[in-house]
Amino acid sequence: MSTTPENEWSGILDNIKQIREETARVIVGQDAVIEQMLVALLCRGHCLIVGVPGLAKTLLVSTLGNILGLGFHRIQFTPDLMPPDILGSEILQTMDDGSRRFEFVPGPIFTNLLLADEINRTPPKTQAALLEAMQEKQVTVAGQTRRLEEPFIVYATQNPVEHEGTYPLPEAQLDRFFFQILIQYPTVQEEEEILRRTGGLNMPEASTIMNADKVLALQKAASEIPVPDHIYGSIVKIVQSTRPDSPDATEAVKKYVSWGAGPRAAQCLLRASRAIALLRGKTTVSMEEVKAVLHPVLRHRLILNYNATGEGIRVESIIDSLA
Repeated sequence: MSTTPENEWSGILDNIKQIREETARVIVGQDAVIEQMLVALLCRGHCLIVGVPGLAKTLLVSTLGNILGLGFHRIQFTPDLMPPDILGSEILQTMDDGSRRFEFVPGPIFTNLLLADEINRTPPKTQAALLEAMQEKQVTVAGQTRRLEEPFIVYATQNPVEHEGTYPLPEAQLDRFFFQILIQYPTVQEEEEILRRTGGLNMPEASTIMNADKVLALQKAASEIPVPDHIYGSIVKIVQSTRPDSPDATEAVKKYVSWGAGPRAAQCLLRASRAIALLRGKTTVSMEEVKAVLHPVLRHRLILNYNATGEGIRVESIIDSLA
C-alpha cells in the first residue's frame, strides 16, 4: 500500500480527475498523449513530442500550464538561435547616479513548462545549452550559476516529415529525454468536435485548479507508490532484452537492433510505472503499468540497423516483441 494517508490519497485522486476534466474542455481526444505528458510531469522528466504541424502541441502544453497554475514559455527554434536567446545574458545598464553595471536579463528558460518548438532546427551548440539546463536544472552565465525553479519540464517538439535544414539530436542527447511521445491525427468524430468548438469567436478555456506547491506534492506522491520486488526484476530483464548481445535478447532484437537501451531506461520505466499507477488510482505498481509506458520510454532509445531499414521494420514492433 502507498504510504500516503487515506485523506491525502483521496485529495490527490480528486486533483487528477479535475486535471483530466479541465484538459478535456480544451483538447479533443489525445487521451493517451495527455496521460503520458502528466506521467512525465509527475516524474520530473522532459518529453520529446513528435507530430506533424497543426496537432495542437502548443495548445496542449499551454493548457496544461494554465490548469496547473505554472509558468509557460514557448521558444521557436531557428538556425540563427543562440544560447543567450534561451538562457539569458548580461546587459550593461546605466543607473540613476550615472554609473554603469551589468545586470542579468533572464531568458525564456526561466519558467516551469518550456515548449521548445522544433528543437532539431537549431544548431548543436544551442541544443546543447538547452539540454545542459534540462539535466542540471541550472543555468550558468558569466560565471554565475542560477537555479531553475521547480517544477521545470521541457516539452520539445520535432516534425517527423521535414528533414532539410535540421540538426538531428545525437543518441546520447535523445537519451536524456524521459519520454518520446507520438501525436497522431484525430479521428473523424474528434475532428468534427474540434470544428464545433473552434468555429466561433469564443474559444474554450480551462480553469486554473492547481499551483506549483500542489504539483510538487503530486510528484512526491508518485515517487512513494510501492513497487513489488518482482517488478524490479522484470524491468531489468526487459531493458536487458533490448541489447543484441544480451542472453535475454529476443530474436527480433538480435536481427534488427544495433544498440539497446541503457540503465537510464530502467530508471525511467520504474518512475513512469509509479506515476501512471497514481494517475490510474492504483496503490501499487503491476506489470500492466510497466507495459503501458514501454513505448514512450524505449522508442527513442533503440537504434535499429540496416536490416530493419531494408525490411521496413519499425521500432514499435520491436518494443511489442519485448512484452
